[in-house]
Parts: sequence; structure tokens; C-alpha cells
Amino acid sequence: MNFKQLTYFIAVAEELHFGRAAERLDMAQPPLSRQIKQLEEDLGAILFNRGRSAITLTQAGERLLKRGKTILAELEDTQLEVRRLGQGAEGRLRIGFVGSATFGIMPNIIRSYRANYPDVNLSLIPMNNAELHRSLVSRELDVVFARPTLKDPEFLSKHLVEERLILALPDIVDTGNRTVAKLERLMTHHLILYPERPRPSYADMVLKAVEDAGFEAPLRIWCMDLQTALSLVAVGEGVCIVPESVANAPRKGMKFLNIEPEIARTELSVNYRLDEQGVHVKNFVNIAQKVARKSPVKK
Repeated sequence: MNFKQLTYFIAVAEELHFGRAAERLDMAQPPLSRQIKQLEEDLGAILFNRGRSAITLTQAGERLLKRGKTILAELEDTQLEVRRLGQGAEGRLRIGFVGSATFGIMPNIIRSYRANYPDVNLSLIPMNNAELHRSLVSRELDVVFARPTLKDPEFLSKHLVEERLILALPDIVDTGNRTVAKLERLMTHHLILYPERPRPSYADMVLKAVEDAGFEAPLRIWCMDLQTALSLVAVGEGVCIVPESVANAPRKGMKFLNIEPEIARTELSVNYRLDEQGVHVKNFVNIAQKVARKSPVKK
């Protein structure tokens, strides 16, 4: 028994008339009769009592009608589910991100994606760049927000935004009415860096930017992530050089100053595997790029 035969049988069983069933199926009656006869032979059961003026279902026919409707309904549901998965309208997407991405455009990207694909389940997992790289290689993640861009011949990276590096410092530091900080003054404070490991990391980018500007940071405090670094700043342990978007979320116990002259910029990118064929990732990256193009952050 195949799908076509089952469809033919249900039409005849519901109409209890070969002529009406053939019309419903948009086919001639003789081929339909032959298909039903073949189905009965394949199943080894008579499905219809054929009278001179009417036909009725046998017990075998009644059972096949009941089960057949269930089978067709399941098949239609399966086709719909597979189609929606193929369109990216259902399913799951595993997203990794560096902590600083949550201060910038990433929340807007997530909101926009959810608005367009509300039935896709999202897993959002914070990691440092090294962990993001490893998880993308092992296919534990589908797409990641990285800073800086992940370098791997097996990855595709799409630039989203570029930001200045600014200074986060305790609000107990007297800066008067200044909105900018001179780098030479920073070196009198402990410089809080993250992540401590694995390396190289965002911390190495910061250290290189400071050294390229002609200074050293001998007083260093290491921690594992941005949130810890900001907490240490807030309690007066030192200062931290962070992406400009971090200032979008004011935090008790700290303030932010621009650094002059500007020492470096940092790029936020969305990264995924070169061999990724899933439509979910493609849809997500397209939305991420659209949101980035509308972002007021300098690119």
C-alpha cells in the first residue's frame, strides 16, 4: 500500500461512490476502480461491499479508513513541520557570545530574530573567544558573536560594528568635569584585564593598544570575564578598558571616560562554520547584518 492508493481509498470510502470519488480526485473512474482493486489484492482483504445500487465498507475497510485518516493527518503534520524547519520557522538555534556583546546591538538582533521567527528555540550561551572558537569547531554552537573576529579557515565572519575603546573607572576618582582621560594618567591605577585565560584574548588586544601608544601597564589585575572586571572597577580596585557600548548600561560605583588620543577600536562580528547549510543560521546572520546597518554605533 502506498500513499496514492491510501488517498484513493479514503476518497471512495468517504463518498461511497466511485463516480463522485473520481470527480473529487480529478481522474477517470476506471483507473480509480483498478487502483482500489489492486489495493485489495495487495492487502489481501475486501474493503468494499459492492451492491447493485450502493457500496458499503467492510470491517476491514472501516478499520483502514480510521487508521488511514490518522496516517494522512500525521503525514500532513510531518510535511508541515519539515517545511517549517526547512524555512527556519521552527527548530533551534544555539548562539554563543562574548559578554560585552550584550551591551551593544546583540539584544536588538535577538529581539528582531524572535519577532520574525517566534517558534525557533534559542539557546544563548556566554563564553570567551577561545571557548566560542572551540564550540563552533565541535558544532556545539551554530553561530557566535565574537570580539575580536575568530580566525579560522573553516569559519565565515561577518562584520557588525566597530567601537572605540573607552575607560571604566571608579566614581570615587575625582575627574572634575572632564569627559576624557589621558592614557598616561591611567598607568597610575591598576589595569583590570580579562579574560585571564585562555590566551591570546581581548586582554592581549588591550595590552597591545596600550603598548603601541607608548605606555606599559605594570599594575595588572586579572579576572575571567567582563562582569567581574566591572565589579572590581565599581569597588575601586582599578580601571578597565572596555568597548564603548559598555557605557550604554550605567552601573553603580563607576563612570566612563573617552580615551584621548584614541588608542584602538574593537570589532564585534558574527561567526559561523563555512560548511553550515542550515537556514536558521542564514536567517539569523541576515537579520544581524540588517540590524547592524541601522545601528547608530560607528562602523
